Amino acid sequence: MRTLERTYRIIFLTTALLLSLIGLVFVQSAGSYWGEVHYQDSSPFIVKQGIYMVISLAVAYVLVKSPLTSHPKFWTYCYIASTLMLVAVLIPGVGAVRNGSQSWIALGPISLQPAEFVKVALLGKLASGMKKHKEKSWQWQHFAWILLPATLIMLQPDLGSAVIMIVSAFVILFLAGYPLSFFIFLFVSGLGAFIALILAAPYRLDRIKSYVDPWNDPLGTGFQSIQSLFAIAPGGLFGHGFGNSRQKFLYLPEPQNDFIFSIIAEEIGFIGAASIVLLFILLFASAFGIAIRLNNWNSFLIVTGMVSMITFQTFLNMGVVSGLLPVTGVTLPFISYGGSSLLTTWLAVGTILHYSANKRAG
Repeated sequence: MRTLERTYRIIFLTTALLLSLIGLVFVQSAGSYWGEVHYQDSSPFIVKQGIYMVISLAVAYVLVKSPLTSHPKFWTYCYIASTLMLVAVLIPGVGAVRNGSQSWIALGPISLQPAEFVKVALLGKLASGMKKHKEKSWQWQHFAWILLPATLIMLQPDLGSAVIMIVSAFVILFLAGYPLSFFIFLFVSGLGAFIALILAAPYRLDRIKSYVDPWNDPLGTGFQSIQSLFAIAPGGLFGHGFGNSRQKFLYLPEPQNDFIFSIIAEEIGFIGAASIVLLFILLFASAFGIAIRLNNWNSFLIVTGMVSMITFQTFLNMGVVSGLLPVTGVTLPFISYGGSSLLTTWLAVGTILHYSANKRAG
């Protein structure tokens, strides 16, 4: 049994490292021309991403080894700190606006995206103090813990991050035994809120229209979807070859970010892209294998919540770039360019490895 658990940990860590290294390689390929045009340098993104990776691995290592990771108060402090950062990002002069969203805190050359960090903090906070929900009453404080950061994130606005955080949190509530009536209530409330959000910001309705028919506005809301498909479709089985993407030449905006998987499919084809998908599946399977072998209920919830977050975000990103889902600003875990995204993903990895190495922790 211990050999199997150790195998799961090795597979999980190895696939996480492989995906991050693949990300480094394709950040360079996808972002080289964008860097030359905007920064007169073909390698700014890989240099920064390499630094982000070193920092992320170091922080993950600290999480794995520190006994504080298992302490519920640790997650409470993380939740409070990240929520305060969400408040700060909305303050004029503190929060930086990019692509229409006030989602970053600029600290000189470094930018932090609090919405990324609060996802991990909320899951840890929610799961660390959760008891098996035997009674039929709803614990409204759990709902409040989710609603507060979700509301602050939507004020930026950042629908993608809010959806990922909420879905991952609901996985924890579901596993904790919340009654079906609770989720029916949330579904109806969420549907109403979704309609209200669309009415409040017409650009969201435009995105849905472009999802149904991107050619309805090929130079506007449908532009990214069309250019993404123009990258994926010609790639064929084996692609144009590494570094030979055509869409990265300013056809697909900032290709090293949310749509990097399109460039991957274009350069190494269906076979290469499918291999990366298989790596993700192996990562998820090994993480769930770790989760079901944990002896502590709260540890199980935390690990399952973290891997659900990575899984859903991966599904959402790949669905967007392949045209299966409406466009939303969601990065591909481990692979897309971005320090906050990479650090958050490795915070989740470090947390999972900590609880797998300390099975009774929590």
